[in-house]
Amino acid sequence: MRAITAYVKIAVVIIFTVAVILLLVPIVMRTAMHSYTYVSLDQVPKSEVAIIPGASVIGKKPSPILANRADAAIQLYFKGKVGKILVTGDSEIHYDEVMPVRDYLIDAGIPARDIFLDHAGFDTYSSMYRTVRIFGAHSATIVTQDFHLPRALYIARHLGLETYGVVADGQGGIVNGYMREIPASVKALWDLAFYRLPTDLGPAIDLKSDGQATWY
Repeated sequence: MRAITAYVKIAVVIIFTVAVILLLVPIVMRTAMHSYTYVSLDQVPKSEVAIIPGASVIGKKPSPILANRADAAIQLYFKGKVGKILVTGDSEIHYDEVMPVRDYLIDAGIPARDIFLDHAGFDTYSSMYRTVRIFGAHSATIVTQDFHLPRALYIARHLGLETYGVVADGQGGIVNGYMREIPASVKALWDLAFYRLPTDLGPAIDLKSDGQATWY
């Protein structure tokens, strides 16, 4: 009985230690990326492109959380903080996160040639990897909600992209968002450690070209 009790205590200590480590990962990322995070659009440095990470769509319209990301990118563009907008996300036959955002940007007055679509940004790591390797960006501003921004910045900067972050309005399911960041942050460390190659890399695309070439 004493041996069983000792094993139980050891198991509890191990579980507690692992839980603490898992919780610390997103906290450390947030602390490390704090100096690159901006709430004021006027204070964020200029960069080549604004990145709108994918999120859910409702019908053929961006969800409120995705629309808030797009709104921040629109403001950055018209303030002269970025020259291009890259919409990245999951894009398949029956589900498309990027085309609704493209239409949203066009309706807001963004010139078509300055809107680039990444149809293979299936997760945050893939989106940031492709921004660097496929679109050839050297600097970027990520627009997303607070719970997601530290991880996106951490990945992008560790892939060699000079990146800044703007906190978009609207947290939507805020508790779930922060909770999801715990395993997602651990996965990000794994992807970076092994320099995971995303699927469907495709040909290189110059951000100085016409973005409409990426629409199809």
